[in-house]
Amino acid sequence: MIVLTVLFLCIISTYSASVKGHTTGPSLSNDRLYRFAYTAEVYVDRAKASLQKSAGYRFSAGVDVNLLWRNPENDDDQLIKVMIRNVQVENVNERPSDKSIFKGKSTEKIIGKEYLEALQRPMVLELARGKVQNFYSYENEPGFTQNLKRGLASLFQLQMHSGSVREVDISGKCNVTYQVRQDQVTKIKALDTCEIEKTGFTSHNQILDVNTKATSATIYVLEDSFIKSIKAEENYVFLLNSRRKTGAKIVSKQKLELQSVEAGPGLIAGKHVAGVIKTLDSSYVSMPLVAETVKSECKKCPSLSEHWKSIKEHMHPEKLSKAEAARSFLSFIQNIRKATKEEILQIIKTENKELLPQIVDAITSAQTPASLEAILEFLDFKDASTSVLQERFLYACGFASHPSEMLLRSLTSKFKGDIANEEIRETLVIVMGELIRKLCDREGCKLPAVVEAKKLILGRLEKPKKDDNVRMYLLALKNALLPEAIPLLLKYAESDEGHISNAAVTALQRYDPSFLTNEVKKTMNRIYHQNRKVHEKTVRTTAAAIILNSNPSYMEVKNILLSIGELPLEMNKYMLSIIQDILQLEKPSSKTVRKVLKDMRAHNYERFSKPGSSSAYSGYITRGPDISSTYGLDILYSGSGILRRSNLNIHVFDRNAQLHAGQVVIEAQGLESIIAATPDEGEENLDSFAGMSAILFDVQLRPVTFFQGYGDLMSKMLSATGDPISVVKGLILLTDYSQEFQLQSGPRASADFQGGLAIDISGGMEFSLWYRESKTNVKNRIAMFVAGNAEVDSFFLKTGMETTLEIETALDFISTVQFSQYPFLVCMQMDRVGSPFRHSVTKYESLPSGRRYTARRGKAEMLEGCEYPLHQENSNMCRKVFSTASDSSGSWF
Repeated sequence: MIVLTVLFLCIISTYSASVKGHTTGPSLSNDRLYRFAYTAEVYVDRAKASLQKSAGYRFSAGVDVNLLWRNPENDDDQLIKVMIRNVQVENVNERPSDKSIFKGKSTEKIIGKEYLEALQRPMVLELARGKVQNFYSYENEPGFTQNLKRGLASLFQLQMHSGSVREVDISGKCNVTYQVRQDQVTKIKALDTCEIEKTGFTSHNQILDVNTKATSATIYVLEDSFIKSIKAEENYVFLLNSRRKTGAKIVSKQKLELQSVEAGPGLIAGKHVAGVIKTLDSSYVSMPLVAETVKSECKKCPSLSEHWKSIKEHMHPEKLSKAEAARSFLSFIQNIRKATKEEILQIIKTENKELLPQIVDAITSAQTPASLEAILEFLDFKDASTSVLQERFLYACGFASHPSEMLLRSLTSKFKGDIANEEIRETLVIVMGELIRKLCDREGCKLPAVVEAKKLILGRLEKPKKDDNVRMYLLALKNALLPEAIPLLLKYAESDEGHISNAAVTALQRYDPSFLTNEVKKTMNRIYHQNRKVHEKTVRTTAAAIILNSNPSYMEVKNILLSIGELPLEMNKYMLSIIQDILQLEKPSSKTVRKVLKDMRAHNYERFSKPGSSSAYSGYITRGPDISSTYGLDILYSGSGILRRSNLNIHVFDRNAQLHAGQVVIEAQGLESIIAATPDEGEENLDSFAGMSAILFDVQLRPVTFFQGYGDLMSKMLSATGDPISVVKGLILLTDYSQEFQLQSGPRASADFQGGLAIDISGGMEFSLWYRESKTNVKNRIAMFVAGNAEVDSFFLKTGMETTLEIETALDFISTVQFSQYPFLVCMQMDRVGSPFRHSVTKYESLPSGRRYTARRGKAEMLEGCEYPLHQENSNMCRKVFSTASDSSGSWF
């Protein structure tokens, strides 16, 4: 045992002697000056473009490095001095001199004398085992020059063995992986793991958001234990999820190459780093290697009021269907985000009433503390005369891309206070539900404001008072989609009041199928099959849709199919259409439906030949590599042939997410007395009513009433002008992505993508007792503008690329019913007008002096209009409707 111990100690001492004098990181020789050539390049361009025509610049310099001190007790601990000299700035790609912003300008003029002097002052690095332990520089230097030095200093940080480690450099504290092969070291930095102060936000829905990919790799070539060359490259790519052709990239490259090794200054004597630094220059201070957050100020940017004056002509109500309105809206938001509360109030208090709604849209969409304080100070919810502005504010809150807890707290406070207009109170609580969902989706469900708002809504439903508007709280839950609200929704789904039951069931329909438990499906089956009480057709058909869209069992599907033939006439036809649509579009339950259809008791001529005018049909609007969109039209009539419900849905989806882009539901009831018809079972005592409900970009809006009661119906029929009723009109911020990030070479970069929508949705319902005809018309007028900007902001210049796309379109859904004969003639139409589409790319470089280079490319095309196809039966019916209309018009003469 003693022999083994002695042998082990001898081996250890031999090994220790063999490594003495060697370092585990790069090592400089004494009394030597290492001269390097350094370049840092920045490129900005479209995502898939080559770098040869990119905007950008090249920063080049000589770099002198020498060893100042080596710890006498540890060779791995060194101080090195790094000095930048002979700085040059030029175009990153060859360009004619007349297109160069640097022509005729010296480096001193481009960068500035003060900045150039600061940049060329030496910095000192303490390297321990290859890692930068301390970065010494001058405290009073500008942050821009310090970051350029940090970018260079970070290149000297490496380790000489393979493995992964958490490492601090200019990018923050990041996960880094080293791969060592002989005299070459490859360093891969996972930029998404870097801990650094970040600013910015993303859009709430993935489809409306921007996909980001960032990579960083550095290759070191070593010679005699020191650096011969370094090549580093960072890539940031930004792609609009809804259109991946629209995107941008920022590429940052660094290169450090050893040019020569010369005789240099000797070492400084000393035992400790602090003493050596003090001897060298007492002005040196230790600073973090992580970059400072620095951003240049815009010296010639217009004020908020000046900017508003330049765009206000595009914001008039009659121009809201134009892309220029959406463009102006986005630029206004950007300026509001930089403004103070006082600047915002100055505009909103002095503008005329015609433009105020659009200003409210923009101020609310800005989503800054200053903009929220300004708009809340301006709006008085006790004043019924400003209800239009209050509603525009509330809807803009609902569409907020990244709502804050402060916003929800403010709305809850307003709800508890005095509100003059009851419709505004209803809109307010519905929007509170949407804010709850968005905050919960961002892991904010336990925030005090969210807890308070949930308690308020759920509490009003658990113990409602006699005068409570139960439906508005159910609509709030339709937006909130809280899992804990499902038991309450089930309770109200079996209510005796049809409009309450309908609100609860349609709320359940919006939940992801994973939340629809067996208890939910049992309740929906009871409602559809009327096991406990009689329900209205609209409630029963929605219950059936929930069952069929939530992984139904074989018996659930079979029972629904067996019920066909026993249902009221039009409901029979409607359910048949639903089943056929499931099979035609290959929806998730189609396999189970096909299995059941093999049973002849469920699938036979008697059941599947029932007559009727009701129908349901789905189809594709677009199918593309990025996203696809579908439309669904279903229409349910009463047994007397009068419209009971029409439902238009548009969904947008990709492989990982979907967006309920739009829904317009027109409902009518109790109209049989107009044509002396008999109401259906369970609908004998319904009041005359017609109204419209809409979902826009996943947000349930407050329903609109056309008429309520027989007296209201008759007065509106007699005084009808034929003008549609507006459901929603305004400007909406859809895509809202803004991120700032630190480039390893030193500059600060940013990417901003904003998408604005100018929208006008209206709907109307007309009756003609003379021609015994009814018509519903839903008009959708939309103009969209998307702008993306990727920019690198150096203290001496800005370089970037802006990409834009815009489209103006209109979509009309018309349903015509002629009940002068039986069976009734029903024609549905869904038309899109020709749509101008424009796309442009602008690359730019600019100096603070105002000298600027721009290169623009654009493309414009006309997307042809079309009438979306429905089932053949509808086409045949439309031919008859228009043939009859033509005959009747000729009989007047």
